[in-house]
Amino acid sequence: MKRRAVRAVMDRHGLSERRACELADLHRSVFQYQKQDRGDEALRRRLRELANERRRFGYRRLGILLAREGFEVNHKKLFRLYREEGLAVRRRRSRKRALGTRRPILVPDRANQRWSLDFVSDALTDGRRFRVLCIVDDFSREALATVADRSLSGLRLTRELDDLIRQRGRPDMIVSDNGTETRKLQRGDRPKVDGRFWPSPLAAGSGTVMVATNPAGTLASGTDWGDGHA
Repeated sequence: MKRRAVRAVMDRHGLSERRACELADLHRSVFQYQKQDRGDEALRRRLRELANERRRFGYRRLGILLAREGFEVNHKKLFRLYREEGLAVRRRRSRKRALGTRRPILVPDRANQRWSLDFVSDALTDGRRFRVLCIVDDFSREALATVADRSLSGLRLTRELDDLIRQRGRPDMIVSDNGTETRKLQRGDRPKVDGRFWPSPLAAGSGTVMVATNPAGTLASGTDWGDGHA
């Protein structure tokens, strides 16, 4: 901007370069500076060729290839040339894949029709972490159980649910996300509670999973977990 202002003052008012630079508070060496051609055309050409060959390579990995070929360029200049040539790698968008047939989750119209469970975590002031198991009745919004401990395994989850079912009666359905506790049980490490294995094998995929309960008041044995709404 100042260089253009100095040039305009010199052209319009006939002032000398020294006087115009003083008025614009610009050093004469800065005004007289001419950009030098450092011979970047060969570097640009090779950068474009490598980018076309390695379409998923960013400027840092391309810089490694250029260095192997004898091009000496720092990462800041390389990044500038990389942007000027329009070679930025486009980010891939993750594709959402539907796994299986999704079943719509109906809104419960009575208590004990559907329970939801999830885990939350936090840390104490000394840095030790703990987890909390929360179980809620989806109709009444009542917190049926809140279990806090340093570790909550799949076996512990089984015991807490089984005790809660004995106290409150069986729900028609229990809904949970496919967390680490349920994934561990999915791999075949299923505990035996009251002579029954729990839970039944999960359906393939992630998202929300559901399990039905049997009339005996414990979680059903042999009932497949199906995909719900994620």
